[in-house]
Amino acid sequence: MASRSGSDQSQPQPQQRRITRTQTAGNLGESIFDSEVVPSSLVEIAPILRVANEVESSHPRVAYLCRFYAFEKAHRLDPTSSGRGVRQFKTALLQRLERENDPTLMGRVKKSDAREMQSFYQHYYKKYIQALQNAADKADRAQLTKAYQTANVLFEVLKAVNQTQAIEVDREILEAQNKVAEKTEIYVPYNILPLDPDSANQAIMRYPEIQASVYALRNTRGLPWPRDYKKKKDEDILDWLQAMFGFQKDNVANQREHLILLLANVHIRQFPKPDQQPKLDERALTDVMKKLFKNYKKWCKYLDRKSSLWAANHTTGSATAQTIIHGLISSYLGGSCKLKIHARMPVLYLSSYGYMAFELYGMLAGNVSPMTGEHVKPAYGGEEEAFLKKVVTPIYDVIAKEAVRSKRGKSKHSQWRNYDDLNEYFWSVDCFRLGWPMRADADFFYLPIEQIHYERNGHDSCLVERLRFANHVSKDSFYNWCPFYCLGLREKEETLGDEETLGDGKPPTTRDQWMGKVNFVEIRSFWHIFRSFDRMWSFLILCLQAMIIVAWNGSGNPNSIFSGDVFKKVLSVFITAAILKLGQAFLDVILSWKARESMSLYVKLRYILKVVSAAAWVIILPVTYAYTWENPPGFAQTIKSWFGKSSHSPSLFILAVVVYLSPNMLAGVLFLFPLIRRFLERSNYKIVMLMMWWSQPRLYVGRGMHESAFSLFNKVVPFLDVYFILVQTFRYTMFWVLLLITKLAFSYYIEIKPLVGPTKAIMSVKITNFQWHEFFPRAKNNIGVVIALWAPIILVYFMDTQIWYAIFSTLFGGIYGAFRRLGEIRTLGMLRSRFQSLPCAFNACLIPEEKCEPKKKGLRATFSRNFAQIPSNKEKEAARFAQLWNKIITSFREEDLISNREMDLLLVPYWADRDLELIQWPPFLLASKIPIALDMAKDSNGKDKELRKRIENDNYMSCAVSECYASFRNIIKFLVSGNREKEVIEIIFSEVDKQIGAGTLISEFKMSALPGLYDHFVKLISYLLENKPEDRDQVVILFQDMLEVVTRDIMMEDHVSNLADSIHSGPGYEGMSPLDQHSQLFASSGAIKFPILPSSEAWKEKIKRVFLLLTVKESAMDVPSNLEARRRISFFSNSLFMDMPPPPKVRNMLSFSVLTPYYTEEVLFSLHDLEEPNEDGVSILFYLQKIFPDEWNNFLERMECSTEEGLIEADKLEDLRLWASYRGQTLSKTVRGMMYYRKALELQAFLDMAKDEDLMEGYKAVELNMEDHSKGLWAQCQAVADMKFTYVVSCQQYGIHKRSGDSRAQDILKLMTTYPSLRVAYIDEVEEPSKDRKKINQKAYYSVLVKAAPPNINSAEPVQNLDQIIYKIKLPGPAILGEGKPENQNHAIIFTRGEGLQAIDMNQDNYMEEALKMRNLLQEFLKKHDGVRLPSILGLREHIFTGSVSSLAWFMSNQETSFVTIGQRLLANPLKVRFHYGHPDVFDRLFHLARGGISKASKIINLSEDIFAGFNSTLREGNVTHHEYIQVGKGRDVGLNQISMFEAKIANGNGEQTLSRDIYRLGHRFDFFRMLSCYFTTIGFYFSTMITVLTVYVFLYGRLYLVLSGLEEGLSTQAAFRDNKPLQVALASQSFVQIGFLMALPMLMEIGLERGFRTALSEFILMQLQLAPVFFTFSLGTKTHYYGRTLLHGGAKYRPTGRGFVVFHAKFAENYRLYSRSHFVKGIELMILLLVYQIFGHTYRSAVAYVLITISMWFMVGTWLFAPFLFNPSGFEWQKIVDDWTDWNKWISNRGGIGVTAEKSWESWWEEEQEHLRHSGKRGIIAEILLSLRFFIYQYGLVYHLNLTKQTKSFLVYGISWLVILIILFVMKTVSVGRRKFSADFQLVFRLIKGLIFMTFVSILVTLIALPHMTLQDIIVCILAFMPTGWGLLLMAQACKPVVERAGFWASVRTLARGYEIIMGLLLFTPVAFLAWFPFVSEFQTRMLFNQAFSRGLQISRILGGQRKDRSSRNKE
Repeated sequence: MASRSGSDQSQPQPQQRRITRTQTAGNLGESIFDSEVVPSSLVEIAPILRVANEVESSHPRVAYLCRFYAFEKAHRLDPTSSGRGVRQFKTALLQRLERENDPTLMGRVKKSDAREMQSFYQHYYKKYIQALQNAADKADRAQLTKAYQTANVLFEVLKAVNQTQAIEVDREILEAQNKVAEKTEIYVPYNILPLDPDSANQAIMRYPEIQASVYALRNTRGLPWPRDYKKKKDEDILDWLQAMFGFQKDNVANQREHLILLLANVHIRQFPKPDQQPKLDERALTDVMKKLFKNYKKWCKYLDRKSSLWAANHTTGSATAQTIIHGLISSYLGGSCKLKIHARMPVLYLSSYGYMAFELYGMLAGNVSPMTGEHVKPAYGGEEEAFLKKVVTPIYDVIAKEAVRSKRGKSKHSQWRNYDDLNEYFWSVDCFRLGWPMRADADFFYLPIEQIHYERNGHDSCLVERLRFANHVSKDSFYNWCPFYCLGLREKEETLGDEETLGDGKPPTTRDQWMGKVNFVEIRSFWHIFRSFDRMWSFLILCLQAMIIVAWNGSGNPNSIFSGDVFKKVLSVFITAAILKLGQAFLDVILSWKARESMSLYVKLRYILKVVSAAAWVIILPVTYAYTWENPPGFAQTIKSWFGKSSHSPSLFILAVVVYLSPNMLAGVLFLFPLIRRFLERSNYKIVMLMMWWSQPRLYVGRGMHESAFSLFNKVVPFLDVYFILVQTFRYTMFWVLLLITKLAFSYYIEIKPLVGPTKAIMSVKITNFQWHEFFPRAKNNIGVVIALWAPIILVYFMDTQIWYAIFSTLFGGIYGAFRRLGEIRTLGMLRSRFQSLPCAFNACLIPEEKCEPKKKGLRATFSRNFAQIPSNKEKEAARFAQLWNKIITSFREEDLISNREMDLLLVPYWADRDLELIQWPPFLLASKIPIALDMAKDSNGKDKELRKRIENDNYMSCAVSECYASFRNIIKFLVSGNREKEVIEIIFSEVDKQIGAGTLISEFKMSALPGLYDHFVKLISYLLENKPEDRDQVVILFQDMLEVVTRDIMMEDHVSNLADSIHSGPGYEGMSPLDQHSQLFASSGAIKFPILPSSEAWKEKIKRVFLLLTVKESAMDVPSNLEARRRISFFSNSLFMDMPPPPKVRNMLSFSVLTPYYTEEVLFSLHDLEEPNEDGVSILFYLQKIFPDEWNNFLERMECSTEEGLIEADKLEDLRLWASYRGQTLSKTVRGMMYYRKALELQAFLDMAKDEDLMEGYKAVELNMEDHSKGLWAQCQAVADMKFTYVVSCQQYGIHKRSGDSRAQDILKLMTTYPSLRVAYIDEVEEPSKDRKKINQKAYYSVLVKAAPPNINSAEPVQNLDQIIYKIKLPGPAILGEGKPENQNHAIIFTRGEGLQAIDMNQDNYMEEALKMRNLLQEFLKKHDGVRLPSILGLREHIFTGSVSSLAWFMSNQETSFVTIGQRLLANPLKVRFHYGHPDVFDRLFHLARGGISKASKIINLSEDIFAGFNSTLREGNVTHHEYIQVGKGRDVGLNQISMFEAKIANGNGEQTLSRDIYRLGHRFDFFRMLSCYFTTIGFYFSTMITVLTVYVFLYGRLYLVLSGLEEGLSTQAAFRDNKPLQVALASQSFVQIGFLMALPMLMEIGLERGFRTALSEFILMQLQLAPVFFTFSLGTKTHYYGRTLLHGGAKYRPTGRGFVVFHAKFAENYRLYSRSHFVKGIELMILLLVYQIFGHTYRSAVAYVLITISMWFMVGTWLFAPFLFNPSGFEWQKIVDDWTDWNKWISNRGGIGVTAEKSWESWWEEEQEHLRHSGKRGIIAEILLSLRFFIYQYGLVYHLNLTKQTKSFLVYGISWLVILIILFVMKTVSVGRRKFSADFQLVFRLIKGLIFMTFVSILVTLIALPHMTLQDIIVCILAFMPTGWGLLLMAQACKPVVERAGFWASVRTLARGYEIIMGLLLFTPVAFLAWFPFVSEFQTRMLFNQAFSRGLQISRILGGQRKDRSSRNKE
C-alpha cells in the first residue's frame, strides 16, 4: 500500500511497496499497540485497530491489512509526527507490521490481498449483518450496530487495498456497502432510546408514553426550514433548532433523548392509562415547562421585564410551541453545560435564553427582514457549531481569563471575579448592555491588557437590522415583549437617529476599566463573623452588658432591674446597640469598597445613609440618655456638660428609643406573619421596594425564605388543642428561646454575678510593689488584673452557647428520633419477635396498593404502626414478599456476608407450595422447633390439649409442625405411585387427619415411637436430596420401615386391623399374613417414584427446606452471624415500620439518576497491590483476610475453593480482586452498590407487571427461563428500568488513562462490561496536528459519554473490553477552571436523566434492601413538608462502614454517624437549616439545573463545594429535608494522619465559607432564630472551637502577666481571688469542648436510641479507656489552626487523604511535617506558659490549686505533643524508633532547591510552610507580626526574676538582655560566615576561632556563677526568656521575607529556624524513645488502638508483626 491523498479511484495507483522505517524511537513493545492506546491526534484510526484486533484470531491477514491501512492513515493525519507520542506509536506499529507481514502472507487463502479482503467482507456481511436484520432484542440491536460499523471499516480498508493493487471492487460488494453505509448513519450507538426508524420493535420504544413524546417532537408542521436544508426521515423539532441556531449535533442528540424521557415520565404520571392512544398530554408539557422556566420567569419579574415565553406561546399552537421551547431550553442547556453556564452562572444562562426565545418568536411568526427580504434568522446561527463559537466561547474566555488572574486561587479573592461575580452581573438591568449579538466592548468582556475597539461593520449592522425589525410592530409592545433583544436600542435610537442616519452614528466609547467584584467582596478578615451574624453578636453583647449592670449595681438579684437607677443604667444598652450598628455600617462600607464600580447608585446611597443614620443615633441616644438623669453617672455627666445642664427629660430618650426600635418592631411583626414578609420581599411595587430597600439590599436570591406559620396544620391530630398547634408551629423558635434563657441564666448566676464581688475587691486594693519595670505604676483600679480576670469569662460567655446547643440538640434530636420509631428493631431477637408482621410491612411499604386507603395521621399513627400477619389464603402477597425477601438474602450471599447454609436458612421458598395452604417462614425462625416438638409429644402422656396449647403458644413451632406434617404427607403421596400402596397411604393419612380433627391424636396414637419415624424420614429426605438411582433399594426399605413403625409402634391395634382388612381385601393376597403383605409393599418396580427425573428447581427447593426444618438445631437462632448482615437486616426491617410515602408503580414513579465524580482513585485493587507487602511485611490481602475472616471463608465457599491457592488453580483471581476491592473504598464498590438501584427496579417492575401465574412462578424463574413469554416480560422490566434510572460516573481522566495504557481505564471498562447500563463521562483532550512544523499543535476538548461495546458475536473469538462513544460534544477549552470535583460533576450533569439526581462520592456504598425503598423516597419530592415549598434536596442518612477495626476509625465513625443522623435530623426539623453536607443527598434535578447546578466551583472560596449547593438551594427558595428510613454506606478516613488532613480540609472550607457571600446572605435573610441555627451549625462551630483554644491562651497569658509583674502575689491575700469559682467554671466549660463533649453527647443519644442505652453507656466508657478525649483534644487543635490560618492568610486547599487501609507505621519526620505548626509549636508554647506559671507562682499558691486549675491545659499540652505517636501503629517499637531517628536526621540535614520535595528536605518543607504568607496581603502580614509580639513578653518579665537582677527594676536590664541576644546572633552569624569562607582554606584558624568562642562562653558562664551567684534556675529562666524571643524574631522575619532577603539575612534566618526545629524534634523524640525501651508500652498501645479488633478475635499482632504466608510462588507466576 502507498500513502494516498484522496480516494479517487480513477487515478492510477502505484504498486505495493515495502514500507521503510524512519528514524524514530526504538521498539516500544507490543503493549503499546493496543487499539485504545492511540495518541489523541490519531484518534480516527482507533476503530480500524479495533477491527484488526477483532478479526485477528480468525483472519490474521485481514488484521494485518487493517493495521497497514491504519498506519497509512496515521501518516496522513500527522505527517510530521508533531503530536505527543505519535512518533513512538508509528514506530511500534511499523515494527509490528514488519514482523507480521511474512507469517500472515503465508496464511493467506486467496491469491491477492484484494481478493482476501473482498472474500472476508462478503463472509462478514452474510454471517453477521444478514443474520441480525430483524433484531428485536436489545442485545441483538447492539450487535447489529457494531456489525454495521465493522463492515464500514472493512470496506474502507478493502477500498484502499483495491486502489493499491488497481483492482475494482465487485458490484455485489458495492451494493452491499451502499446498504451498510446507509444503515451505519442510522444505527449509531445509543444511550437509552434507539430512535432510528428500524428500532420501533425495541421493548422501550413500544411504551405509549415514549411513543407520545417522540410523536410530539416530530410534529414539525409549519416550521420555516432553511432553504438549503436537506430534510431526512423522522426529522424533529430539535433538528430544526439545530439547523437554525447552530447547536452541536451530539448535543442535540443528547438533549433529544433527555427531553423524550422527561416528557414521557411526566406524561405517564399525568395520564396513567398506558393503553390509550399515544398522544402527549398537554399537562405533561405544562408541568415540565413550569419547572424549567420558573426561575426564568422569576428573573424577568425581578428585572421588571416581560418573559419571552409569552410571545412564543402566542405564535403557534400551544402544545407545539411548548415543545419547541422545551427543545430550545434543552439544547441550550446542553450547549451551555459544556461551558457549565447553567452551573457556574445560572442567570447568564437565563439572559441568553431570553434573547434566543424572542428570536424563536420572530421565526415562528414568519417575520421578514426588510434588509434581506428573507425570514428573520438568529443573530448567532446557521453554520455548524455557531452557538459554541459565537456564544459559548466568548463567555468562556472571560471565565478562563479570570481563572488565570486567580493564580490557581492564590490571589486575593478581591482581585479576580469568581463565578458568583460573573453571574450576579446579570442581576441588574446593566446586563442588557451586552446586547444581542453580544458587544465585544461591553464591560463584562473587558480585558485589562488590551483595548477592545468597536467594530462598526459587525455590531452596527446588527443594530440596524434589529431596529428595522422593531419598526414592523408597535414599539412599546416590542420593547415589552423582548427587553433582552432590544435593550440598549432606545439609547442607540437617540445617538443613531432614524433609519437613514443609522449608519452614520458614532461608535460608543469603550470603558477602559475592569468591571470588578459584584455585590460582595470576599476579604480575609475575622470581622466577617460579626458582619454576617451581627444580630446575634449584638444580642449577646447587649445581654452581657445588661447582666453586668444588674450584677454590679445593688444586690445583684435580677429583680433589681426594676429599681429606678438600675433600670436607667440598663437602658444604656440601646446606646451600645447604636454603636454596634455604626460599626456594622462602617464594616459594610469598608468590606464592600472594592465592589463600588459595579454598584448601582441606589446601593451606594443606601450604604452612605446607613452610616449617616447610625452615626446620628450614636449622637442622639447618648445625649437624650444623659438628660434622663438628675445626677447623671460617669459618661452621662460628661455629655450633659457638653450640651448644657438643663432639667432632665426621660420621655425624650424613651421616644428616641421607640423610633430607633421601630424597624425591629416591624421585623418582629413580619416574623409572626411570614406570608406578608414573603409577599413584600417578592413584590415589585415601587413603594414596597423602597421599604425593603432600607432593611436589606434588593437581591435576586434570598427572598421569600421565611417559614410558614401554618406548616404543621396538615399534621395535627384532631383532638389536640390550639395551644399544641401553636407550640408545634414555632418549634424552632421555642427551641432557641428555651436555649437562650438557659444559657443566659447559667452565665448570670454561675459566671458573671459571682465575679463581681472579687472584681470590686481587686479594684479597691492598691499595689505598689512590682516585680518588673512597671510602665504605669499609678494606674487606678488594677485595670490589668481586671482584664486578665474577665477576659476568659467573656470568651467562654460567647462560646458556651455552642455547649448548650449540643445539650439541647441531643435532647430534641433524641425525642424526634424516638417519634420516628428509630431503634425499634435492633437485634435478631427483636426481628424474630416481629417477623410475622414483616410480610405485611413489605407489601404495605414496598408494593403499590391497588386502591389507596386513607393513610392514618397524627400521634397515634406515630406511636403505633403495626401490620397484621398475611392470611394463608393471600398467595399473591406471600409471593411478593418471597421475591423481595429472597432478593435481599441472595444479595447478602453475593456480598459474602453469609454462607450457603445461612442463605438456605434465611430464604423463603421461591416457588410457593400451594398444597400446603400456610405461610412458609424462613427456616432460621423455625430452627430446632421440630426436635423440641418431638420431645414434647413423646413426653405428653396422652394430654392432647396440653400439648396443642404448648405448641400453639409458640407460633413458629406451630407453623413448623404444621408445615412438616403437610410436607411429609405431600412428599409421601408424590413418591408413592402403586395403586395398593396409594390406598394404604391414603388410609393412614386419613386416619391421622381424623384424629387431629377430633383432638385425640395423642390419646389414640403412641407418640413414644415418633422419633423413630422422624429418623427414617430424615434418611429418606437425604436420599431425595442426592437423588441417585443406586439408592432406590434403600428408599424401598425406608418406606417399609416407616410403614412398620406407623402400623406397629404408633397406631393402636384396632387401627392396624382396619388397615390389615383393607390390605387383605385386595385381590391376590388371600392366605398371606399381614407381615408378609407388609414386606411386599413398595417393592414392585412401579410402587414408588425414585429417582425423581427430571427434578425441577421447585422440587429441589422443597426437599432442601424440609431437610432444614427437620435437622437444624439451636445454632441457627443466631443466623446471620455476620455483624454487618445483622445490622443491615435489622435496620431495613425497622425502617418498614417508619413513616414513608407509599410507593407508586415503577412506571409511574419519578425517574432519577446517580452521578459519581471520579478522578484517579482506586477502581479495582490489582493483584500486585494485594500481594505487595508494606514495610511491616503485611499485604492488603492478608490484612483483609484477618479483618474479615468470616467473609473470606464465605468467599472461598462461593468460589468452591478451600484455600487461596485453590483460587489460583481455578483461575478465580479476578474474583479475588473484586472481593478485596469490595472491602476497600474503591470505585468498583460504589458502582456495585449503585447498580442495586437497577436490580431493584427490575424486580419491582416484574412484581408490578407480572400476571398471577408469572408471580407464582417467581422472579427467579423469569431470570433463568428465557422462553419467548419470559423473555418479553424480562425485556419490559429492563425497559422500564432504563426509563427510570441512569448511572453516570464522571471519570475526568478516563481518556488520558486509556491512551496511556493505565490499568484504571481497563478496570473502568470491566465495570462497564459487567454493568451494561453504566455510563462513563469524561473530558477528552485531543491534539489537532499542525501541518506546519513551526506551529504548536492546538488542543481541542470534548465532553464524552461512553458505554461498553457489545461483546464479540462469535463467542469463540477472544473477548475485548471496549467502549463505544455515544455523545462527543466539543468544549470551548479546558473544563476544569475552578475546583476539580464540582467542575467534574457539572460537566457530566447533562448526561444524566430524570427528575431526581443523587450525588454519590466514590467512597460510598449501597445495599439491595435500601435500593428497594428509592421509589418511596422520590415521592417525597411531591409533598410540601413545610407547607410552603416542595423539597429541592432530600437528605439521607449514612452508615459509616469503616469503623470496625482501629479505635480512631471507631471514634471517627461514631462522630460522623451522630452528625448524619441526630445532627441532620434536628437541622432539618425543627431548625429548618439543613444544607447539603456531601453526598448521598437526592437533588431535584430540574430545580438545580436552572439554578446553578449541584455544587459551586469557584477556586478556593468553594473548597467545601457540597455545602454551597445547600446554601444555594435555600437562598433560591428551595427546601432541604432529611429522611431516615433509607441509608447509604460511606467510608471515612481511618488513620490519624488521614483524619487530620480531612479535618484540615473541612476547617479550611469553613474558613472560606466565613468569607463567602452565601453565609452573609443567610445570616441576614434568615429570621433571628434560623440565623442562630445557621451560625451554630456551620461556621459557628469552628469559631467556638477556636475560642475554646483562645480561652486557654488568654488565661495563661493573663496569668503570665500577673505572675511576672507581681500582681498575683500582691492579690494573694484576697480569698475571692485565690478561689475564683467563676473562673473555674469557665475553664471547665472550655474543658468540656476540649475533650469532645460536644461530640460525645449526640453520639451517646444516637447509640442509645438505635442500639440501646446500656450499649451506649458501655461504649462511652470503652471510648474513654481507649483515649477518645485525647483524639478529640488533638482534633480541636487541627480545627483551630486551619480555620484561623485560613481567615488570616488563606492557604486553603484540597487535601487528598487517600482511602487506603491504614495499619502501618508513620515515620517521625512525616508526623513532624504534618503537625509541627498546627500542634507541636502551640503545645510547646503552652508548656512554657504553664512552666513559668508554676515556677514563679508556687511560693504563694498551693500545688492542689495549681493542678485543679491547669489540669485540662496540661492534658491539652500532652495531647498536642504526643498524640500522633500514641496513635501511630508500632509507635513504641524500638527498631522503628531507630529507623525514624535515622530518617529524621537525613530529612533535617538535606538541602532544598528546585525539584526537591518537602518529603525529602527540611528546607523545602520550611519554605512550603510559609507559602500562605506570600499571598496574605498587608493586613495578614501586620496581623502575623502583632501576634508574634506575644513572644517578647517572656523576656521582658523573666529577666527581672534572675538572681542577678533582683535588686533593680530598671529598664536598662531589659535593654542589656537585648544586647545579649544581639551578641549571640552576631556570634552565630560570624561562625556561619567563617564556615563558608574559611573552613576550606584556613581550617585550622577557623577551628581556633570556634574554640576561642567556646572558651569565652564558658568563662562568662563560670564568672556569672561565681561572682553574682547565678543559679541553675537562672540558666533555665534565661532559656525560657530567650528562646521565645528568638522564635518571635523568626516569625517576624518569615512574615517580612522580601525585606529580609533584600537585606541578605535570609540564610541566617533559615539556619536559626533549623536550630529551633532540631530542638523541637529532640523534645518530642526523647520521651517517645524512652518509652520504647519498655515492651509493655508497645503492647498497651496495640491493645488501645485495636481493641475493637481484639474484641472480635482478630489477630492484630500478626497483622502488625507481618507473620504471613510466603506467596513468592504466586509472585513468580
